[in-house]
Amino acid sequence: MSTEAVNSRPLRDVPVCQVSVVHNDLVNQLKPEVDRVQGVATVFKALADDTRAKVVYALSKAELCVCDVAALIGSSKATASYHLRLLSHMGLAKYRKEGKLVYYRLADSHIGNLVHEVLKHVEEQNG
Repeated sequence: MSTEAVNSRPLRDVPVCQVSVVHNDLVNQLKPEVDRVQGVATVFKALADDTRAKVVYALSKAELCVCDVAALIGSSKATASYHLRLLSHMGLAKYRKEGKLVYYRLADSHIGNLVHEVLKHVEEQNG
C-alpha cells in the first residue's frame, strides 16, 4: 500500500490520539449502526472500476441495451456484457430480453444516487 494518502498528503502527517481513551457510551451507541455497514464494501468494489462506474451512471439515466452500453464506454459487446453481467450478479442491475436485444437498468435508484453524489463530490474537489 502506498504511503501517500488522498491529495498526496503523507499518511504520517495525519494526527492521532496521544493517549488511549475509549468513550464507551458513544461506542456502545454507534456499534449496532456501524455493524449494519457489513457488505457495503461489495458495492464499492463494483464501483471501484471506472468502466462499471460509467455503466452505472449511464443506467441511472436510461435503460440501455448491451450495444448502447458498448458504444457509450467505447468497448466491444463482450466487454460491455461482462460488466453488465457482473452488476446483475451483484444485484445492482436487472435485465429484460426483447427479441434479440437485452436491455439493462439499475435494480433501484440507490446505486445511481450514490454515483451522482460521488460525482458531485469529485467535481467540487476539482472545481
